[in-house]
Amino acid sequence: MPHLIVVGGGIGGLATALAAVRHGHRVLVLERADAFAEIGAGIQLAPNGIHALDRLGLGDAVRATAVRMDELRFMDGVTGEHVVSLPLTERYRARFGNPYAVVHRAELHSRLLDACRASELIDLRSGCAAVGYEQDAAGAAVLTADGGRITADAVIGADGIHSAIRGQLVGDGAPRVSGITVYRAVIPMEQVPAELRHNTSVTWWTGPGCHFVHYPIAGGKYLNLAASSDNGAREALAGVPATKGEVRHEFTALGEDAQRLMDLGEGWKSWVLIDRDPVGTWTDGRVVLLGDAAHPMLHYVAQGACQGLEDAVVLGDLLDCGTGELAQRFEKYNAERRERTARIQLLARESIALWHAAGPAASTRNARLSALSEDDLHDYVAWMHGSEALAPTAGTPEGSGPTRNGETR
Repeated sequence: MPHLIVVGGGIGGLATALAAVRHGHRVLVLERADAFAEIGAGIQLAPNGIHALDRLGLGDAVRATAVRMDELRFMDGVTGEHVVSLPLTERYRARFGNPYAVVHRAELHSRLLDACRASELIDLRSGCAAVGYEQDAAGAAVLTADGGRITADAVIGADGIHSAIRGQLVGDGAPRVSGITVYRAVIPMEQVPAELRHNTSVTWWTGPGCHFVHYPIAGGKYLNLAASSDNGAREALAGVPATKGEVRHEFTALGEDAQRLMDLGEGWKSWVLIDRDPVGTWTDGRVVLLGDAAHPMLHYVAQGACQGLEDAVVLGDLLDCGTGELAQRFEKYNAERRERTARIQLLARESIALWHAAGPAASTRNARLSALSEDDLHDYVAWMHGSEALAPTAGTPEGSGPTRNGETR
């Protein structure tokens, strides 16, 4: 019998399995799909996410194929003005201990999956959809769609924003529909005009009720395109094909350079962005939530994957215990993580106003951002991009040791 069942074979679930086996736990990972795979394209990894990968022994492997970014470029998409850049070079890397990098989502998932397959303590089972759980004083069980019941000492729900485990544990219904549609495409870098490539930048073009972001992935071979429109969508759609004409129509307010890049996109697909309100409790005895199952967030601060990786490491550090202590350790993990992740969830929502401002509000935003120094910008992201949240917590006496901000209590 496995010690732990992880429901969900995405980035957070696989990272959690790797973190758990470091303390000798046997782990069974259940994946709803017929195969372990990741959909989507680019993903941004701030230093905190790479720190988590370092803790899992995968930092070097990810850095080998990731593209290191030198700046986050904030452009006024209407006027074409370069408003400000957040530098990501020597001073940033020295301060935060790692680069800011971008990877293809499938590349990151493959690194995690290969490491899980190499472990004798991890079993992977695809085509197994969880619909709920049961538990008693001796253990917990996952209930599956085919009527099965798989038992273990505890269950970790890492099954995403539509989590069946969360549905039973929290019971907060369907996710919140944001009203924003994001259109995504990937194009070969060789097709991008040289003056528009910006091979070491994440570039944002902001506009009234919309914005457009692009950055290189797959070692710089491709350019990842993502264009978001506050078009009032009310149905949670995912991966729906969109024509180039539809995309062009949504972003007519943006200027020439942004339009030139979007016109290169082929095979566009659309998603309506969804998230959930923060909740304080992710645990129910021997059952706990992680990643998007616990704290799904919009992509406006590019921290979704990083927070899932942080969750995995923090929870893993707390699993240096016997099975009788798992419920208490789950509660401690919940307490360690809920304030930080809730703050990021809410910041992601608040950031929509920054990206989608119009008229005088956009002019005011540009003036305020352009006045910020490099130190100001680094200070602003320090609480997110730093590694203090990954300080080991297992065995730390209450009332001592590092806090989330790295200060001593």
